[in-house]
Amino acid sequence: MLDPYKIPSPSFVIEEEALEKNLQTLDRVQRESGAAIILALKGFAMFGVFDQIKKYLKGATASSLNEARLSHEEFGGETHAYSPVYLEEEFEELAGYCSHITFNSLSQWERFKPIVAKYNVSCGLRINPGYSEVQTALYNPAAPGSRLGIPAIQLPALPEGIEGLHFHTLFENDSDVLERTWQAVEERFGHLLDQIKWLNMGGGHGITKKDYQIDRLISLIRRIKEKYDIEVILEPGSAVAWETGWLVSTVKDIVENEGVKTAMLDVSFAAHMPDCLEMPYKPRIVGARDAKPGDRHVYAMGGSTCLAGDAMYDYAFPNALKPGDKIVFEDMIHYTMVKTTTFNGVKHPNIGVWTTDGEFKLLRSFGYEDYRNRLS
Repeated sequence: MLDPYKIPSPSFVIEEEALEKNLQTLDRVQRESGAAIILALKGFAMFGVFDQIKKYLKGATASSLNEARLSHEEFGGETHAYSPVYLEEEFEELAGYCSHITFNSLSQWERFKPIVAKYNVSCGLRINPGYSEVQTALYNPAAPGSRLGIPAIQLPALPEGIEGLHFHTLFENDSDVLERTWQAVEERFGHLLDQIKWLNMGGGHGITKKDYQIDRLISLIRRIKEKYDIEVILEPGSAVAWETGWLVSTVKDIVENEGVKTAMLDVSFAAHMPDCLEMPYKPRIVGARDAKPGDRHVYAMGGSTCLAGDAMYDYAFPNALKPGDKIVFEDMIHYTMVKTTTFNGVKHPNIGVWTTDGEFKLLRSFGYEDYRNRLS
């Protein structure tokens, strides 16, 4: 466990040892199933640790031109791309970075097919199986009327030049959910599966969660590869960085209003942890728990912006908080970091690594220019 008093506040901190453990778990899946696992940059794009990751994963997947360039320049290996819509003015540059490109619609494929033909790119289509067990509507790609992926009724045959299919309907799910999703894919798109070279089963696989059924995943992938003789690709983002790091913050003030005590922090939920408000979910804090009736030291956590809702409520601590105390939010590396903003111009957290030697290594700090250059 890191020592928060050795770390400048505020800071996002990833732990090398925890990341290595996740990577070895993912590599076991690759070795025993024959699947290829690539890094989804939309969930985790901390290029300061790419050297560690690419010892195990052969590439990354991008959702935009900027992510494709980051993959090409900082990760190397294969760069896969999928975007709900590609932009004409960016597409040729994007194609030059990519080994694989997946299209969200047949019309996008037809529009960009002449450009793709100039590059050594393997192309695929995103399909919509019409099945998902994601409970949060905001994250359900198979909701009725979804704009993501081609329904089976629109794809009676595989277009010439298409080599792969891609589906993504999971969100931090276990392999039993993937099995049921695969049944829907086979039922609706089985007429195409013996014509493709690769199948990308997207992200949302909670492979590095404590109780994830890894053997079940390996067995499913083996069955798919044996039946259809295709390459199987997984592209998790969360699973790579799951429970690998923290957001370290400091109590700057304690305010009280109508019996509610708020610890005012040097971080913001709105600017630095927007997924907590967007999803929403309540992040864990080291040394604290959800408050219960009768608890003495109960606090809200107050963010540093002027947004009234920039707060998270009812944490119980063993002792009273005071200015200078460290508040360490758990599991803040995947998705949280890629969604941060400079709203209100508040100080953006540093980014660093907690090394296997028990030391903090600063990778990046932010200042006025980072805030200014996002504006005009």
